[in-house]
Amino acid sequence: MDERTYTADAEPGDTVTVAGWVHEVRDLGGIAFLILRDTEGKIQVKFEVEEMDDELVETGLNVHRESVISVTGDVEEEPRAPTGVEITPESVDVISEADPELPLDPSGKVDAELSTRLDNRTLDLRKDEVKAIFEIRAEVLRAVREQFRDLGCTEINTPKIVATGTEGGTELFPITYFGQEAFMNQSPQLFKQLMVGSGLERVFEIGPIFRAEEHNTPRHLNEATSIDFESAFADHTEAMDACEAVVKAAYEAVESNCQDELVALDLADEFEAPEGEFPRLTYEEAIERINATGELDEPLVWGDDLPTEGEHALGQDVGEHYFITDWPSEIKPFYIMDKDDEVSTGFDMMHPEMELVSGGAREHRYDHLVDGFEQQGLDPEAFDYYTKMFKYGMPPHAGWGLGGERLIMTMLGLGNIREAVLFPRDRQRLSP
Repeated sequence: MDERTYTADAEPGDTVTVAGWVHEVRDLGGIAFLILRDTEGKIQVKFEVEEMDDELVETGLNVHRESVISVTGDVEEEPRAPTGVEITPESVDVISEADPELPLDPSGKVDAELSTRLDNRTLDLRKDEVKAIFEIRAEVLRAVREQFRDLGCTEINTPKIVATGTEGGTELFPITYFGQEAFMNQSPQLFKQLMVGSGLERVFEIGPIFRAEEHNTPRHLNEATSIDFESAFADHTEAMDACEAVVKAAYEAVESNCQDELVALDLADEFEAPEGEFPRLTYEEAIERINATGELDEPLVWGDDLPTEGEHALGQDVGEHYFITDWPSEIKPFYIMDKDDEVSTGFDMMHPEMELVSGGAREHRYDHLVDGFEQQGLDPEAFDYYTKMFKYGMPPHAGWGLGGERLIMTMLGLGNIREAVLFPRDRQRLSP
């Protein structure tokens, strides 16, 4: 429709053709109004019932909500209209009639359960506040890519069908691959490490990861988006610097470019990009501060992973994004480089509500890497494609992985991570 005008561009005095969905019809007797919605907003179409052609009025007033229509007419100023203007129609064309029995109400006047919304995601995204989440998500990914390029990174795409898991274990989705067993990749970790040993040196990837975890919580998914960074000739502190820069860039872009979306989500007055450096606590300091809150039944000791309630207690105590550094070697993956026999270079970056990032310096020495496999009960031979490259000159390197949906969830205060995914995949949901 080359002649189409978006609702936001309709000016008094113009003759326009607008196209979109029927948001609402209000028949007041001698006068009636149809609200048409498109991607830019809404506009009022006025029908003066006694003065207009009967067929035109009948078409406009009998069309079902959410039908797709086009309207041609003159734009006039009308302060009482939702957007200050209205169209007096010359023609109304019903392009696609909607079933009158809608599975949910896109106007938002009637709430629907999350499961119903996800079953009917196309209708769900017709609501301003839901659409706003994904406009913001798109802006976050744009800003993240731009920041990575500012950091001198090359974007890569690594395989999602692999012969072995990144970390082994039971969190793998097996598939049949031409008669062989293969798996959906848990992480681009091993491949991005191989890339820093190539001529690329500093890389990033934004792509799907798959974990066969049987969690059924508001913050876990079985298919998620991972934002990954890896850099040669960098240590864990430089990796944390890059992580902080990327997260801040995402927030700053949303604050600058998504005010309409923040208004739709009722966040415009409270949304602020983080300022200053993120605090960096050692693991030992973290468990001491958690224990001091008194929130746990049993105090944490060295070597414990942090329980969810412990993370929440510490997050409330810190009150902003922060890092936990110097994790015990025994609870970090084989590819994380150790500082000594007990302490690793591993770090996590936390939002007050949950973990967002896991990273660290990587073990680049072949013998130490193979020892790490064996210590975690993994067969180095199964990872030969990976380990053998460490014989041919692998530089010291560091990196991290950031959960894309968790970033959006915490940024916008969403109650369920599925709100940040168009078509989530979890234990119960494989369709749509």
